[in-house]
Formats: sequence, C-alpha cells, structure tokens
Amino acid sequence: MNTERIEKIRTRLEQAFQPVSLEIDDQSHLHAGHAGARDGKGHFQINIVSAAFNGKPLIKRHRLVYEALGEMLETDIHALIINALPPE
Repeated sequence: MNTERIEKIRTRLEQAFQPVSLEIDDQSHLHAGHAGARDGKGHFQINIVSAAFNGKPLIKRHRLVYEALGEMLETDIHALIINALPPE
C-alpha cells in the first residue's frame, strides 16, 4: 500500500469537496502483473459523501472527482472505482 499516494488523493478530495465521509482503498495488490501495475500506477476505490454532489447526476460527480485529482490520473492512478454520493 502506498500511503503517500493515498494521502495525496485524500488531500485533494478533502480540499475540493469537504466530504462528510471519505474512504480510499488501495487495491493495487489485486492487479499485480496488470499493465497499469507494471508502470507503477495504482488501482484505487474511493467512497466519498459530500454536499457538493447534491443534485448532480452520477457522470457529473465522477467528472468532479477526476477534476480534483487532476494530473494524478496520468502520473499515479491507473484505475479508479468511484462511489460519489450526496449526504441524503
């Protein structure tokens, strides 16, 4: 598990969304030998609950998470499972 990378993800998401709840699971070990794992990028699952997602369709919530992570999607993250929900 790459705790530095997880903390970088956490910081970006907390700054962007002030989440009520945020869980980041490094699933890279499940993808050993996969093309993305060979180049050092990670596989992560993000469960985030934030008022910033109120009234937004699923695709918009995902796009907001991608925007918040920025260049990490090119340098640090190969695969991402996103569960982005409003508090209600």
